[in-house]
Amino acid sequence: MTAANAYAAGADHGPVRFLHRLNPLAKLAAPVPAIIVLIFARDIATPLAFLALAVLLLAIGAVLPARLVLLLAVGLPLFVLVTSLSFGAWTSPDKVVAGATLLRVGDYAFTQGMLASGFATALRLVALLVLTLLAGVTSTGADLVRAMVQQLRVPYRVGYTALAAFRFVPRFGHELELIRQAHRVRGMTGGRGPVAGIRRWFGYVVPLLAGAIRHAERVALAMDARAFGAHPTRTERHVMPFRARDWVFIALFWAATAALVVLIATRELP
Repeated sequence: MTAANAYAAGADHGPVRFLHRLNPLAKLAAPVPAIIVLIFARDIATPLAFLALAVLLLAIGAVLPARLVLLLAVGLPLFVLVTSLSFGAWTSPDKVVAGATLLRVGDYAFTQGMLASGFATALRLVALLVLTLLAGVTSTGADLVRAMVQQLRVPYRVGYTALAAFRFVPRFGHELELIRQAHRVRGMTGGRGPVAGIRRWFGYVVPLLAGAIRHAERVALAMDARAFGAHPTRTERHVMPFRARDWVFIALFWAATAALVVLIATRELP
């Protein structure tokens, strides 16, 4: 059982960290005030503070795969560097305090103020991304749908139909790989270049579409056999309660958000 599935399975099996034990809706609601603040923030300190808070929560409260840890450690700094230079180059010099000139090409001057503006924008994007990871890497799509159906009263016909459609995606990926292997066995992958690549992709379309139709028919028959949609409500196999710890997490996160905003505003006052 993976850590992300711990909530639906009972949330009391194995060494699961606290973010995995929270209701998915709590992890979505908690960062909302911080996200709103980041949308309107234009300084560097605000996104940097919320980025540090989100990274700290992920480090102590989530079981992260090695690929995601590598992305956070290497990919995010590289993204900040590239986007800082890009957004800084697009910044109008009239909108920022120029500062020292870092690069001059003809009449164009890349100033310290432009770099600071691009750096602030890049930090906002990264902070927003990491805040969404609090729910994204510690919850499954199935748990989120169950929570929306049980807590937000989303019609189960809508929620579970969307979940069934979403689960088509990994199946399509598996079937596409099988089709590719079958084509290679039959020697149908010859040729190089863009024309040969387009021809191969057109050869994948028909069998993939046929497999999708067959799978959709099986899913529809299974849903009809279980009387899906025949009644206003359905009995849930996995209950997603909104516990006291979920309210505590939301309250603490909102309090931390308010404290950071006040602290940053106080430091910026003359």
